[in-house]
Amino acid sequence: DDDDDLVLAAAGGIRGGLMGSSQQLGGGLLVDLHASYLATSASVEASTTVFELAAASHLRMSGAYWGLCALSLIRKTNAMDINALVEWVASCQHSDSGGFGADTNHDAHILYTLSAVQILAIVDRMDAIDVKAAADYVAARQCADGSFTGDEWGERDTRFSYCAVSCLALLGRLDAIDVDAATTHVMSCMNFDGGFGCVPGGESHAGQVFTGVGALSIIDPQLRMLSEAQKRTMAAWLAERQTSKGGFNGRPEKLPDVCYSWWVLSALACLGKLHYIDGSKLRAFVLGCQNDERGGISDRPDDEADVYHTFFGIAGLSLLGLDTDVVDAVDARFALPEKVVERILLR
Repeated sequence: DDDDDLVLAAAGGIRGGLMGSSQQLGGGLLVDLHASYLATSASVEASTTVFELAAASHLRMSGAYWGLCALSLIRKTNAMDINALVEWVASCQHSDSGGFGADTNHDAHILYTLSAVQILAIVDRMDAIDVKAAADYVAARQCADGSFTGDEWGERDTRFSYCAVSCLALLGRLDAIDVDAATTHVMSCMNFDGGFGCVPGGESHAGQVFTGVGALSIIDPQLRMLSEAQKRTMAAWLAERQTSKGGFNGRPEKLPDVCYSWWVLSALACLGKLHYIDGSKLRAFVLGCQNDERGGISDRPDDEADVYHTFFGIAGLSLLGLDTDVVDAVDARFALPEKVVERILLR
């Protein structure tokens, strides 16, 4: 299944309380191996010395966020050089627009601006950047119809709506945009089958369901803009993404992929419908995608592990609530540790 590289993270704060435990369900998460893998693969130093990572510099900011957040969830943040990370993130902010690029000397984009803010939220270092300039950059991306462009070139997508709402909420600046117009646009991207598309009339995709529901749940955690019938239809479409192997796919007739452990579960968590799926089978699928030699989690069993799937696999396990002995709670709206979101929103 193509991930459509939904380079973002996020979702709602209701954590799954499915019955069971690591011991009851068999082998567990290889925490130490994953910590070692993430510290090597997502560090600032590795991104300039390892060819594969240097070649992926267009994703570097999001890669740093995925790695850091995964480490935070498994309580291993000290495996990263936080000071070097913060210094690099700050160097990626554009002085003219306030937005962030994926790396130094890369164009600013709303996706990487959110990733930068998420990194700084985790380590509590918003003081390292120009917060007002970042908020102004995001707000300037809003169009007259309530949608958002990703950058100056004008592409519109519900991913960018999510990025804008999440980023501004974390910065305490949701008042900088027309929230009603943003809500109306996201709602216009909902389809009759319960899914969401990138734009009005676009094909339903699990990742886009998250971006839609995630944005709406940040605006109103009670999701009062959705009827109960709409919530049930949406949850049913999401539940149908679970395959016979236990994992989720992003669209009908596609293969399961670990990353949808997050995109599907986070949306179900926001809707309060985690009981619609078989959590034990999903957990077994995710754990079966672990590399038991070098660490990391892949999209499917026996494929190559990467930071993206490692983070979303760990975040999915957090939402299941079956591994609380080794994985902290994640907030399904923001794709950040719950303790981080509580710290920010309570300020």
